[in-house]
Amino acid sequence: MLRPRPRLAAVIAVLTLVTGGCSASGATAGTGATAPGATSAAPGASAAVGGAGAPSASPAPAGRAGIGARPSAPATRACTVFPADNVWHADVSRLPVHARSAAMVGTIGAAATVHADFGSGQWEGAPIGIPVTVVPAGQRKVPVTFGYADESDPGPYPIPPDAKVEGGPSGTGDRHVIVWDRAACRAYELFDAHRSGAGWRAGSGAVFDLRSNRMRRAGWTSADAAGLSVLAGLVRYDEVAAGRVDHAIRVTVPRTRTGWTWPASHSASSATDPALPQLGQRLRLKRSVDLSGLPRQARVVAEAMRIHGLVVADHGSAWYISGAPDPRWDNVALHALDRLRGSDFEVVDVAGLMTDPRSAAVR
Repeated sequence: MLRPRPRLAAVIAVLTLVTGGCSASGATAGTGATAPGATSAAPGASAAVGGAGAPSASPAPAGRAGIGARPSAPATRACTVFPADNVWHADVSRLPVHARSAAMVGTIGAAATVHADFGSGQWEGAPIGIPVTVVPAGQRKVPVTFGYADESDPGPYPIPPDAKVEGGPSGTGDRHVIVWDRAACRAYELFDAHRSGAGWRAGSGAVFDLRSNRMRRAGWTSADAAGLSVLAGLVRYDEVAAGRVDHAIRVTVPRTRTGWTWPASHSASSATDPALPQLGQRLRLKRSVDLSGLPRQARVVAEAMRIHGLVVADHGSAWYISGAPDPRWDNVALHALDRLRGSDFEVVDVAGLMTDPRSAAVR
């Protein structure tokens, strides 16, 4: 079933990360939902995208909405989620298979099935997925305080008081808040976000210039354990409705080893087993897997996993892929992705795409 993942160990894991350089191998900052009994912890995040939000009652600014809804005012320049030459958009269908692919797939779970951690409606009273709040130009910025300020981009952030929170206002999981300012073409992302006075408090936070390939500083987390943008890896309904997801998809795995793989910037494990994947590792659906029997929504997502692949972004349930909630999702169709197993995937070597270890641009 689609359900939010509890994050009761997040504070302990992140504290260990900050004081000792890395967290325990099971700790993460995770995704929006989890299988029964699954836990995860560490500075990271995932946010669920809902349908169009209600307009603000205040006279200014006007017209906040969820992903897929029309902005209240047209942007002077289109805002895509990172440039076309960014690694998130890279075609990895022809990249070489990693030398330890079989071992890494095995530790993730060769027999475990893919799970769409997003959909329509609610699960246990909360939207299914990681919500995104779209704000208009001129959205007022408010103060944000961070538990892990040394790895967070300082505020203020343009986060409205009614921004969508992963898991809902009373959620006890990752509580990601993802704000997309299309006019400024920036994403503001928080992990463990809570209202605080006139602003917000959060575990960690990151600001991404969506027109830039600049990466976060080495060793820094974000609202996700890997130090990556959560927004960049979410499956959104508007993409699937158009017939093409043109980017890699965020995925969680139970354990990772220490260090990170480009374009990640952060480690959340002290494990050294070479059979474990690292945060940032890229996986793809094998070309041999037959997708013809999948319903359209599931097939479009699966095709993206074959062309652009999956990016290991956090710890959590095996093969849970992240997306934004939307009332137009067909949950039955999305559940058809459960037919795919870990053994249908392979780890790819992305080293040949890199132009500069400090940049997410690809050759």
